[in-house]
Amino acid sequence: MMPSFDIESSYNQQEVINAVSQAEKEITTRYDFKSTQTSLAISEDKIYMISSTEERLKAANQVLVEKLVKRKVSPKILSNHIDSKESKNQIKRTYTLVSGISQDNAKNLVKEVKKYNKKVQAAIQGPTVRITGKKRDELQDIISLIKNMKLDYPVNFTNFKD
Repeated sequence: MMPSFDIESSYNQQEVINAVSQAEKEITTRYDFKSTQTSLAISEDKIYMISSTEERLKAANQVLVEKLVKRKVSPKILSNHIDSKESKNQIKRTYTLVSGISQDNAKNLVKEVKKYNKKVQAAIQGPTVRITGKKRDELQDIISLIKNMKLDYPVNFTNFKD
């Protein structure tokens, strides 16, 4: 049995819910948000942010990112956001929470891993990438390589088998 691990892109749903509710609580108590109708809400895989001004929307965004980081959730899960004007004095931002590694991103990961170390196997398995090698040290080098890559999506290293 050769050592292996999986690279996946996932987030802890409960931690995200907790971060959103903490951010919501802070926004309702902070003076600079008074009378700006700023609010946050979460559904399955979306976070909704509403405010009366662009500036307060950015500030609410900052509060949310701080709460996510505090709960050890990568803010990179807040990938694509769509801003829309609901009315004259209301701006709505919708984030789609990202989970799973896309085929293109998985192919790039495999290519980088093979370029870095020819002895290690990398296989795409749906939304995850499995890395297998003869030595544990090689796998740890691969983890360091991936952590140092400037990826625009969060990665987790799971299922480590020795």
